[in-house]
Order: sequence, then C-alpha cells, then structure tokens
Amino acid sequence: MRHGQFTVVMARKPAPASTTVSIPLHLLTPSDSPRLAGESDEHVHALAALDRPLPPIVVHRTTMRVVDGMHRLKAAALRHQDRIGVVFFDGNSDEAFIEAVRRNAHHGLPLSRADRTAAVVRILETHSHWSNAAIAATAGVSDKTVATIRARSTSKIPRSNGRVGHDGRVRPVNPALGRRRAAEFLGRNPDATLREIARTAGIAIGTAKDVRERLRNGQDPLPPRVRKIDDEPRWLAPPGMFGRGDPSSAARAAGTFDDLVAVLKRDPSLRLSESGRVLLRLLDAHASHDDDWERLVESIPAHCTRAIADAAQRCVNSWRRIAALLESRTFEQSASGR
Repeated sequence: MRHGQFTVVMARKPAPASTTVSIPLHLLTPSDSPRLAGESDEHVHALAALDRPLPPIVVHRTTMRVVDGMHRLKAAALRHQDRIGVVFFDGNSDEAFIEAVRRNAHHGLPLSRADRTAAVVRILETHSHWSNAAIAATAGVSDKTVATIRARSTSKIPRSNGRVGHDGRVRPVNPALGRRRAAEFLGRNPDATLREIARTAGIAIGTAKDVRERLRNGQDPLPPRVRKIDDEPRWLAPPGMFGRGDPSSAARAAGTFDDLVAVLKRDPSLRLSESGRVLLRLLDAHASHDDDWERLVESIPAHCTRAIADAAQRCVNSWRRIAALLESRTFEQSASGR
C-alpha cells in the first residue's frame, strides 16, 4: 500500500531532501500546527535577529500550508522579506500533520508535553495500525505514554488486527489469533503442509511449524509468552490428533458425563470456533456431580420450584431435539459413507 509504505517511512526518518525553491510569502498559508498555543513571539524575534539567511521551510505542495517553519515564516515577515526558501512536501493532510509533528518534536523550539500528547491522540485516530514504538518515535515520547493514551482512547481509535512497527514490518496485535486459526486448520487437516497452514492462518511459516510441533507433543499451541497477552482460556491438543486416535471416538468412549465434556473441550473443531465454545459452555454448566444437583435443588425457594421445573423441562426438550438432529446427521453420514 502506498499510504502504508509512505507513513512507515515518515515514522522512521525524515523525508528525502528536495530542491529548495523561492516562494513569495503571500502565497503561503498557516500550518496545521501541533503547537496548541501557536507560535512563540520571543522565538520569532530571536530568529529574525539572526545575522544569516533563514533555513528553508517545509510546505504542503497541494494546499501551500506550512508543514514546518511557521516561526521562520513570521521571522521572514519581520525582516520585510518578500520571499522564503521552500521545500515541498507531497502527501495527504494526515501525512503532512505527522511530518509536522516529527520535525517539531526533534528540532527547533521543543513541543510541550500537552502538544505531544495531543499529537499522539490525533495520530492514533488516523494511524491506529502503527505500533506504539512507531508513534512514540514520531512524537518524541515513550512507548509507555502511547500505550496509555491508546488505552484511554479506545472508543475513538479504529481496531486493527496488525500494527506497523518502527522497522516497517506488520505484526499482529494478538499473535494468539493466528496460532488458534492454525490449530483449528490442523485439527481438520493434520497432513497439511507448513505453507498451507501459514497461508490459511495468516502466520509465518516458522510460527506454523511451531504450532504443529506443539500439537504433536500434546501442548498448547500458544507458548507462555503469547498466553500472557491472550484473554482466552488455555487450549490443549485433543487426544488422537495426527493419527493417534479419533477425538470423536475418545468422546464416545468416555465413562462419565464429566469425562465426556473434558474430551470434547480438547477438540479444536469445537474449542476454536465461536459456536463450538458456546456449546462447550452449555455442556460444562451441566458437568456437576449428583450431590451438587441435589444441593442446588434443595436451595431453590418454594415459590420458584414450579417455574424452574418448567424451565428445566424446556431445557430437556431442547437437548433432546439437539440429540435427535445429531443422530439423524450421523445416520446420513454413515449411509453416504462419510
């Protein structure tokens, strides 16, 4: 993407040097400045008093707005100059603002803390796909500051599955998502190649290899460092994956209801899909010992017994319907040889 490539460059280093041209002052318009309080009159007079030519300013070619150099522009006016040296900036208005922040944050009159904070907020609203480090390097703040502002401003910031780092590479916000997709794909296609796994899950081949090895060893596809930033419960490879038995057969062979649910909770086709997780939560709610159910029944207030009995009966009817539908599907699959 041209836009993404361009903005990554702007975050990492200054724009390439361009030819300086002389432009009449009256053709230039004020900048979309990151300085909340505007320009400093004291700094303008100090520049005007210098006994040397003013450095060229940066101007947005499309709008003729000053990107960087408002103090120099006003100093030139104080000197009664008609023209000033200009280097043109090409890009859209959001990119022009980012260039203004980057330049003002790293040279000349320093931006205030409030200026930098406001700049981070605005960059997050237009470039939420940038990493905290990339934005921090642009605004001259710490990664921690950007992370804090991002957390406070989540309602205004578009969500993105990946962020562009300071080195220009795109990395997932939550690497657990790709690993889960890979585990789910492997659950259905245990003989898939690494390239197929990586392409389907949107991960690197090295990550696909790690996920496959972890599943073969009966481990969670998420290593500890990834689990620390993940908000999903831990997932375990089902028994029999990669040719060591069928998870469905293991489920049917489970002794108690609790054992059955435990086996199903390790099946990736259920564990790694939203509908499967809903079903597992429903089943898990019923995985209680008989004594637990008896104590639960005894604690129900007398005036609620009829209503709860009716609700329980409806649940029974719903589960019977699910069982009947599944049995019918199993029969159809057997008849068709699948």
